[in-house]
Amino acid sequence: MRPSTIDTSQRPFVLVWELTQACELACKHCRAEAQPQRHPDELTTEEGKQLLDEASEFGENQLVVLSGGDPLYRDDTFELIEHGVEQGLQMTLTPSGTASLTPDRIQELADSGLRRLALSIDGATPAAHDGFRKEEGSFRQTVEAARAANEAGLPLQINTTVCAETVEQLPQLRELVDDLGAVLWSVFFLVPVGRGQVLDPVSPERADRVMEWLTEVNDEADFGIKTTEAPHYRRVAIQQRRSATDKPDSDAIGRRTGITAGDGFAFVSHTGELYPSGFLPEPAGNVRTDSLVDLYRDSPLFEKLRDPDALSGKCGACEFRNVCGGSRSRAYATTGDPLESDPLCPYVPEGYDGPLPNPAD
Repeated sequence: MRPSTIDTSQRPFVLVWELTQACELACKHCRAEAQPQRHPDELTTEEGKQLLDEASEFGENQLVVLSGGDPLYRDDTFELIEHGVEQGLQMTLTPSGTASLTPDRIQELADSGLRRLALSIDGATPAAHDGFRKEEGSFRQTVEAARAANEAGLPLQINTTVCAETVEQLPQLRELVDDLGAVLWSVFFLVPVGRGQVLDPVSPERADRVMEWLTEVNDEADFGIKTTEAPHYRRVAIQQRRSATDKPDSDAIGRRTGITAGDGFAFVSHTGELYPSGFLPEPAGNVRTDSLVDLYRDSPLFEKLRDPDALSGKCGACEFRNVCGGSRSRAYATTGDPLESDPLCPYVPEGYDGPLPNPAD
């Protein structure tokens, strides 16, 4: 099935399951505020398999991302990957860059049927990345894991956080992403949740300039680009008469554009709550007691987030709301209302004279 044919009112393109919040790292931006201990009420192996069974009910080739914390903190991760593959799911993994991510484990992940490995690199040098991740040696271990993924024939995605601390390094990071042979660069614009509340975001005007640059990189690079929590990348690309697609022909999964919290995206927490996004922790229900498929399709929260005409402020008045819609997670984090305007977007629709969001809120 072509990703562009997916009806996001019926199924998410991306379903993330946070296996655990446990992790050896203490990254500055961590949404989960991860810690070394596992939570005693995490979904069990059997509950996890039931979740994967339900995910397969969305339809053929449902994409599932196993996230954390560090999903490899659990000793049943390989078993869960294999179970998901048996159910016809496209299983991907976002482990932490630690010494535990050895070439042997990466080969085992490839052998289990994993479709992609996603690694985070937030600095172009060991000092910058390790400082951001608060773990000496993390840069080296992550780069070594990326090389091992290439050796294992496992498609590689690189995730990078954009904030005031990292933005100047993006050109160097672009070169590193290319050097590592990644198929996709996922550029995440900071949402002030978890530990990320203490970081400074880029200004809205700087965010637009970064997105303009990303459209140029997208034209030139061998890898694809997608933005996370920055759907106005599509508005910027349209204004520049460029494509904001991420080259699905070179991508083992074939992402489509237009994925936002609750509309093509859903997140299951380590204890089973279903959220529109990990950065929008408003529960629609819990998969332990409710149907994952029914919650995604029919919960009032998800239905509301899929209606661009329900948006408030300048996002609701914007002519790009059907292709962008703004980050619902950032709106929620800064105002408590997921339908409010995204404060990271500087664009003001022509003729709009209502209130403007304050990016400093």
